[in-house]
Amino acid sequence: MDFSFSEEQRLLRDSLQSFLRTSYDTDSRRKAVASEAGWRPEIWRALAQDVGVLGAALPEELGGLGGGPVDTMVVMTELGRALVIEPFLETVVIGAGLLKRYDSPAAHAAVEQIIGGELVTALAWGEPASRYDVANVSTTARKDGEGWRLDGKKAVVVAAPWASKLLVTARTGGGQREAQGVSLFLVDKDAAGVSTVDYPTVDGKRASEITFEGVSLGADSLLGEEGQALPHVEAVLDEARAALCAEAGGVLSELVRQTVEYTKQRRQFGRPIADFQVLQHRMVDMFIAAEQSVSMTFMATLKLDLPAAERGAAVSAAKAYVGRSCTSVGQAAVQIHGGIGLTEELALSHYFKRATLIEQALGSSDFHLRRYQALRAELPKAA
Repeated sequence: MDFSFSEEQRLLRDSLQSFLRTSYDTDSRRKAVASEAGWRPEIWRALAQDVGVLGAALPEELGGLGGGPVDTMVVMTELGRALVIEPFLETVVIGAGLLKRYDSPAAHAAVEQIIGGELVTALAWGEPASRYDVANVSTTARKDGEGWRLDGKKAVVVAAPWASKLLVTARTGGGQREAQGVSLFLVDKDAAGVSTVDYPTVDGKRASEITFEGVSLGADSLLGEEGQALPHVEAVLDEARAALCAEAGGVLSELVRQTVEYTKQRRQFGRPIADFQVLQHRMVDMFIAAEQSVSMTFMATLKLDLPAAERGAAVSAAKAYVGRSCTSVGQAAVQIHGGIGLTEELALSHYFKRATLIEQALGSSDFHLRRYQALRAELPKAA
């Protein structure tokens, strides 16, 4: 299997690396996280207009550069390496990834705005009782004249405090956990009846608990056919999981690099602790886990265009392995550093927090092991 990047992908990586190297240091990130806004909109606009990464993997007919999942992997790895908090995953991978699947003026306009850095979106799919089950939807959308009435609650909607539009899953038919009957709506966050409780997450991002109470929606707010949204949502969430694995690759590489550098500087018994064989073995294990995570990410990314069961099995295998690597590498990095490894002043502590959140995001390692087993059972047996 060919793991080499194209010339365009290498140029994309290099230009993004150069931008982040000059614009995204640890101190500026810390100040942005502590600010009232919690992020830097000027960085978001620069990523769109100066670097052009927001449209790298989106179709040319919508204003993008016509790339694909590998381009997303390249971008997400560098965003992870720099620990970027701006909502590329939530808006570009998930939001635009969903919107590009629908042939409607509202969807096309939203994608063009995302590419231009003018719009932030968030997908509101999780609910207080749904865990990681995308089909477990109790939020309802009922016909109301020519439009719809939306009622329900969504939980832990990452990037919602920064978003002006929400993509909302709601049940328009079927039972609470049935695959049929789930629809997708494009909702203005400032619409009457939409209320949010915003809060910071442990990794420096922002999220919201969202309540929809009698929200009146126009007929054009429904994306696609009524009750047929679930396959699209599941496909995009698999794309997002592969992208998260790519981000983890950047995070893990920094955890390994910073730990190796620390052991070269920290001295004990008159010599650097990097000379101690037990720590050398530990860091080799960290390096292997990080490198194998990159390989698993490649595998999942290159299988995103396969049928649903094959795609899902590949993605869950990668997410389960990468999630466990985030735990083992992150904990080893902190343990080798000692108490300083958890201080706010040390950059490594923030990488550890992000690694910990990635393990849980869009399904924990245990969830994806179970999902992998179930999906493998659906695949035809090899002859």
